[in-house]
Amino acid sequence: MSEAGTESRSNATEYTVSEISGALKRTVEDAFGNVRVRGEISGYRGPHSSGHAYFALKDDRARLDAVVWKTTMSRLKFRPEEGMEVIATGRLTTYPGKSNYQIVIDNLEPAGAGALMALLEERKRRLQAEGLFDSGRKRRLPFMPKVIGVVTSPTGSVIRDIIHRIKDRFPLTVLVWPVRVQGETTAREVTAAVNGFNALTWDGAIRQPDLLIVARGGGSLEDLWGFNDEGLARAVAASRIPVISAVGHETDWTLIDFVADMRAPTPTGAAEIAVPVKAELEATLASLGARLNACASRHLDRKRQAVRAAARALPSPDQLLALPRRRFDEATSRLSRGLTVSIERKRARLGGQRLTPATLSRRLNETRTLTGRDIARARAAFFAIVRERRARFQRTSARLSPAPIARRQKAQADALAGLTRRQDQALARQIDRLRAALTQADRLLATLSHKAVLARGFALVKDADGAVIKRVAELAPGAALQLEFADGNAEAIATSGGARPKLAAKHPAKTKEPGNQGSLF
Repeated sequence: MSEAGTESRSNATEYTVSEISGALKRTVEDAFGNVRVRGEISGYRGPHSSGHAYFALKDDRARLDAVVWKTTMSRLKFRPEEGMEVIATGRLTTYPGKSNYQIVIDNLEPAGAGALMALLEERKRRLQAEGLFDSGRKRRLPFMPKVIGVVTSPTGSVIRDIIHRIKDRFPLTVLVWPVRVQGETTAREVTAAVNGFNALTWDGAIRQPDLLIVARGGGSLEDLWGFNDEGLARAVAASRIPVISAVGHETDWTLIDFVADMRAPTPTGAAEIAVPVKAELEATLASLGARLNACASRHLDRKRQAVRAAARALPSPDQLLALPRRRFDEATSRLSRGLTVSIERKRARLGGQRLTPATLSRRLNETRTLTGRDIARARAAFFAIVRERRARFQRTSARLSPAPIARRQKAQADALAGLTRRQDQALARQIDRLRAALTQADRLLATLSHKAVLARGFALVKDADGAVIKRVAELAPGAALQLEFADGNAEAIATSGGARPKLAAKHPAKTKEPGNQGSLF
């Protein structure tokens, strides 16, 4: 116990952790009150939700934590980016909570223009590889826009120059979206302005512009660095509204100049590109109108002269109608003769045709033959269909279940019944048509038969050979005659010939006087 108590006693001063941390903090801050540190930004993820930014500065052998407070962040001329080489001005201090030291940055600037140009070239190569610089994706500017949107500072001379130039050339509506054109928030505000103009509608309270102008005056590379932001370049490339980039002077190039649809050397030049000169358009329109009127007048004069020349070359109405009149008269004279000749030809052709019972019988036999053949074909087709369906059923019966077979059988039975009904109906209709045709032919045969004439009181006179006697001159006195009446036949003897022959019949009970052919006894 005595040895342990002896070892614990010492002359060294005891400090608390807080005392040591405070002493180190004062020592570091007194020794490094204001320093400039050159290094590469590492671990930058943008401002924290509180507005402060935390990252580190490093070189090839060491690393130094850094912090930029919110008030300082808003005053920076450009926004820090991962991998950028910078020169930070500030003071060193310690953070007792983690026992490490850090630099509180008051000012931040690129480590020379070469670093910024290298970063800019790297962005250009990446965007160009994606095709954002291709001329094929760029749109044509509208010739006469109605509304132009301008993204720039509302207090500078740029907006006044643009409005003044547009008013002089072609007055129209100009919408200004105010933004900061220098500082750390430039890229974010200009991107929001471009996207905001694209979010407007054509029929809204504020009409969507037909053209956008992103404008700023000249300045150094650091002053224009906000317009080299990659997010802003992508927003300009994705804009549905054509964009004119007018940032800086003619020798100043920024990243949005490559992705915009048109680059203007100056903001005033952008206004001249955006709108034509109204006075020149009016003069051109007046000149074109005068040329149009003169051309129309000359055209009408040439047409009028051509019509007059054609009118002199045309014949008079009498001359035009002379030949048609003569042709009409000749056709009229030929028409009457043609009608007479046509009637005679028709009469001769009809007079040579005879309708006999043999002709009707032959037609009926032909009709019966055709009907029988059609019926035979229908029956053969029906049975062929039945055989084909039965064969198909037998081929597929092994692969079918009872229920589909029953349904298929019912369907086929219905179809067969339908075909049977259709066949019966067709046969009935065919037989009815044939029966009607036969009845009509029979009526026509009865109408044309000489028996109907005999039934009306006439008689048919034949000689001994059965030949029909049509004229009195064919009779010879004492010739034996056969008389055919409606109810039977009779024999007679011709007593004389001539115009009024008198015939004595063996059956005097029935006499007939057929016109001027003589008396029958």
